[in-house]
Amino acid sequence: MQRPAGVTAIAALFFLVAVYLWTIAAIRLVSPDAISLRSGAPFMYGLELAGPYMALLIGTLYLAIAWGLLRLHNWARWAAMLVIVIAVAALVPRISTAELGIPVFWYGLQIALRVAVAWYLAQAPAVIDAFAGKTPS
Repeated sequence: MQRPAGVTAIAALFFLVAVYLWTIAAIRLVSPDAISLRSGAPFMYGLELAGPYMALLIGTLYLAIAWGLLRLHNWARWAAMLVIVIAVAALVPRISTAELGIPVFWYGLQIALRVAVAWYLAQAPAVIDAFAGKTPS
């Protein structure tokens, strides 16, 4: 079964997030004061304060989702959609308290892109066929 290009791109983004979180964790383990734990906040949703081991764990989860998407495992598609829903929920307070102008636009754009990716994973016929093991028509 051919993997849709969009799924490959989403898997690559999940992989890049995993590498980013692992890098933060490695730097924190080697030199605890060199980088802030808040560096991983956009991808850890409140768990960044638990320390570098949590960054390693969450990075590993992102890698597992990326690997699952590349292998067209349906659990990975659902896990990616769950992570995206959590990401959108984490952005709601930010856009609600943002000043009008660029901040509202920025958070709104992030929400719109994440919803589009989740919608693509949930509804695109090529994605559903790929994860179901069918050949695209």
